[in-house]
Amino acid sequence: MTETTDETSSAATVPLRWVGPVKISGNVAEGLIEIPLATYESPLWPSVGRGAKVSTLCERGIVATLVDERMTRSVLLEADDAGTALAAARQLTDELPRLREIVSECSRYADLIALHHQIVGNLLFLRFEYTTGDAAGHNMATLASDTLLAHIVATVPGVGYGSVSGNFCTDKKVSAVNGILGRGKNVVAELLIPREVVEQRLRTTAARMAELNMRKNLIGTMVAGGIRTANAHYANMLLGVYLATGQDAANIVEGSQGIVHAEDRDGDLYFSCSIPNLIVGTVGNGKSLDFVEANLARLGCRENREPGGNARRLAVITAAAVLCGELSLLAAQTNPGELMRTHLRFERTASEKDRANDSAYRNP
Repeated sequence: MTETTDETSSAATVPLRWVGPVKISGNVAEGLIEIPLATYESPLWPSVGRGAKVSTLCERGIVATLVDERMTRSVLLEADDAGTALAAARQLTDELPRLREIVSECSRYADLIALHHQIVGNLLFLRFEYTTGDAAGHNMATLASDTLLAHIVATVPGVGYGSVSGNFCTDKKVSAVNGILGRGKNVVAELLIPREVVEQRLRTTAARMAELNMRKNLIGTMVAGGIRTANAHYANMLLGVYLATGQDAANIVEGSQGIVHAEDRDGDLYFSCSIPNLIVGTVGNGKSLDFVEANLARLGCRENREPGGNARRLAVITAAAVLCGELSLLAAQTNPGELMRTHLRFERTASEKDRANDSAYRNP
């Protein structure tokens, strides 16, 4: 279980290795693609590597489907009363084409695609949804929303400024609304694994995988009170890719919401990861660092594509990494003791390498 290239980045503080290749197909990217993971959790590299190897043994590999994309920002308005708030919401919905024009005047890439509202007493929460090209779009969406907010206060009777952010976005917080409406890229990654590969490479069966997913990810998360989520450790793979590609790492909070689905198909294993809040970009803050630039180029995310094309490619590659890690971890957990043995083996090996390379541990 060592499907990694032993290459550590000297430019980044967090150790980084390339895992794979992963076999990917779908409506955005095709081919064998290596993926960078920056992490202190050294067993993550071979674990994701095992999932990557499994993907190369399946006919279509990981089929990564981009379902939707949007970046959101909500604003808060104070109305005279609930009736006034409702009238304002209805007026703004009717004026959506005009609001889109206003956004186009303040941004080359932001496009307003939807508006949702919630009313609490006399408070009106508006959730603006945008496409933002190759940028993750936080600042772009905030600028556009700030511009719209000024327009609304000036032209809609009975409402005043509350805040440029009303938490109905929802940014870097766990929420039901993001799981339902989406924030960032909504990607579904699927893999159909033949019985012999499940048994030989994962050392388990489709039936045991499907049962563990139901009991652990679905029932266990329900017992814990999880919100719109049922997975083992999306956050590990997301953080690894985010740090390697210059993303806002705090977005793993909503990004780690998602559902794993597994089925036993006559001994073959159908395994999928749905990720409705995958927030990535290939331009913007953090992307000008040398090691980030090099990693994005190696991923094929510096090509001359239509606006948004490079960010979509990065999103489906990230989703494939998530599936590889989920698959490998759940397979290990179907076998008593395997997870702990693996962690001890790889963490001790990594720790020994660290001590050997650290002058603090050398004899004078």
